Amino acid sequence: QVQLVESGGGLVQTGGSLRLSCAASGRAFSSYGMGWFRQAPGKERELVTAISWSGGITWYADSVRGRFTISRDNAKNTVYLQMHTLKPEDTAVYYCAAPASTYSEVAHEYRYWGQGTQVTVSS
Repeated sequence: QVQLVESGGGLVQTGGSLRLSCAASGRAFSSYGMGWFRQAPGKERELVTAISWSGGITWYADSVRGRFTISRDNAKNTVYLQMHTLKPEDTAVYYCAAPASTYSEVAHEYRYWGQGTQVTVSS
């Protein structure tokens, strides 16, 4: 089992930055990949970025590539999402999640979820 707790959400103006954190506990953190999802009101939850167990492989959705950066610190059991140049369309609840494997770009392979943190970008 894996327990995930996000933090760092909030209200930011267009063009601003935020860094989300996700603290993990339970199964050995360095043995599995991680991802960040988001769900905006009235929309389906989408995978926006993923990172492999070692941090050596990353993937980004087109909508965030070049603006968001995922990273992890296995010594601290934490994964981060640095967000720059935020836009109103980035407004959503952001969830960190873990697949059962060492890396996945496939949303339905994610098994463990945090409770989510709200990010609101004002125009």
